[in-house]
Order: sequence, then C-alpha cells, then structure tokens
Amino acid sequence: MLTRLAVTPEALEVITLLEEKFGPLMFYQAGGCCEGTQPQCFEQGGFMLRSGDVCIGQIKGYDFWLDKDLFEYWKHMHFTLDVTEGHGPGGFSLETPYGKTFQVKYRLFEPEELIQLEPVRYKSYD
Repeated sequence: MLTRLAVTPEALEVITLLEEKFGPLMFYQAGGCCEGTQPQCFEQGGFMLRSGDVCIGQIKGYDFWLDKDLFEYWKHMHFTLDVTEGHGPGGFSLETPYGKTFQVKYRLFEPEELIQLEPVRYKSYD
C-alpha cells in the first residue's frame, strides 16, 4: 500500500522536540479561516475533531487529520510535512514558540498510484 503522508528529517527533529516537551501529539490541517491551510500540531486530544474529518496517516505514530472538506479537495495529493523558520498565520501550533512553522508540500498522485493508496480513517461519533 502507498501512503498519503511523508515527513522530512527537519520536521521529524521538531516533532521529537515537541513530543519530549508535551508528550503524545496530533496534527490537524483545516480548510481555511484564521489558520489558513497550514498544518497545526497539538497535544494529543488538544483539538476537537469533527465528525467526518479524515486521518490520512501517521507521523511517528501520531495521527494527521484533515478537515473533511479539505480532504475532498486534496484527496488526489501526497502530503509531505516539512518545517520552516518563522511564524505562520495560525500561531496555535505547538512549534510556534520555537520560531518554527509546519508546512505541507504537495504532489499529485500518478494515476497508477491512486489504486495503491492505503485507506483513510474517518472520525465518527457514536
């Protein structure tokens, strides 16, 4: 199976720092508003998911969730989580006080890759 998500070594370094400081983490990328479409990192459970939000994979065992509408728009794209210097527009993410900002680099899946993609998980409330 082909994964929808990758991470750069630089982003992994920041994630390691954050997990040492805060413990288990989670990632969420919304479809707009004040945080734009920039990925945000929270303490695990520190962001309330909506029914229908989509987990596209894990980084170091931590779920990477997308807003359900954003997933519909980007479901044909591969995500690579990276990090850059500076403060992004959101400011809610755990890396912000360290002068870092997570960002995603995208690439379109090739048609033959689409049939090999691992399944996603949808958030549901019982």
